[in-house]
Amino acid sequence: MDQIDLFARELNSDFPGTGIFFGEPMSRHTTFRIGGTVSLYAEPKSIEAFVWAVREAKRLELAYLITGNGSNLLFSDKPHRLVVLSTARLDTLRANGDSIISGAGVLLSRLGSFALSESLTGLEFAHGIPGSLGGGIYMNAGAYGGELRDVVEAVTYLDGGGTLRTVANRDCGFDYRRSRFMDTGDAILSATLRLRPGDPKEIRAKMDDLSARRREKQPLNYPSAGSAFKRPKEGYAAAMIDGAGLKGLTVGMAQVSEKHAGFIINLGGATFEDVVKLMEQVKAGVFEKYGVELEPEVRIID
Repeated sequence: MDQIDLFARELNSDFPGTGIFFGEPMSRHTTFRIGGTVSLYAEPKSIEAFVWAVREAKRLELAYLITGNGSNLLFSDKPHRLVVLSTARLDTLRANGDSIISGAGVLLSRLGSFALSESLTGLEFAHGIPGSLGGGIYMNAGAYGGELRDVVEAVTYLDGGGTLRTVANRDCGFDYRRSRFMDTGDAILSATLRLRPGDPKEIRAKMDDLSARRREKQPLNYPSAGSAFKRPKEGYAAAMIDGAGLKGLTVGMAQVSEKHAGFIINLGGATFEDVVKLMEQVKAGVFEKYGVELEPEVRIID
C-alpha cells in the first residue's frame, strides 16, 4: 500500500470524520484561486488529530505542508506529491475575561466579530484580513497600523520533535511580517490574545470605517493574495510600483491592480507562471527605477 494511502486510512480510522480529499486542487484552497493538485488534503478536526497527523507524516517520511486559509500562498499548477494538513477545523473560540483563546483555523474576520460581541477592542484592524489566526501569527499579519504581535499573549504549537509547547509573545520572534515560526517550521495550533474592554459602538464604527477604506482602495472583487511584496525600508512597495509606471502591467491573466499597485490580481484563469513572471517584471522595474529590491510577501510553493 502506498504510504499516503496508509496515512489516510489510519487518520480516518483513528479520527473518524476527518476531512480527507485525494488529488485535491489547491486552487480551491487559496485566495489566488491558483494551484495544481496535491496527493492528499486533510482537515483534522481537533488538536489531538492534528498532532497525530504531523507525527505520523514525519514517521512515514511524507512531504507535508501546513496551511490555513491559503490567503498568502501561490501554488504552482503542477501536481504535487504532498500531504496538505489544513488547520481550517481547528476553529474553537472562547472568551476568558479580557482574553480570547482561539484555534489556529479561526478566520481573522470571525475573530474580529467575536471580539466585538464580547465588547473587546484591539482586533479591529484584523477584521478585514482574509486569513486565519495561525497564518496571521506565522507572518505577523497587520493592517492600518495594527499587527497581531500587538495582541498575541501566547502561542501553542507543535515543535519539530512532535512535542506540544506554549511560547509567550516575547519569544515569538515577531518582526515586520515575520515570526520565529517561519524559521522553525513549528505548527501553530492555538493562541491566547490579550485585548481591552471597549465600547461596542466604537468598535463597530472602527471596523466599518476600515472595511469601507478597504473596499475603496483594494481590488477585493478579484482573487489575489493581498499585498504581493513586503514594505521595503526605503518606502512603500505600492508607491514604488506605481512610480515605476507598472500599475496595470499584465502577464497572461495576472495583473498589477489598477486600483492598488501593491496587489497582483487574477483576472480569471491566471496561471502560476503568469503571476511569477509578473512579479519578476515588477521587481526588475522597481529596481531599475529606485535601486530597491522588493521581497515577495506571498509564499511561493513550486
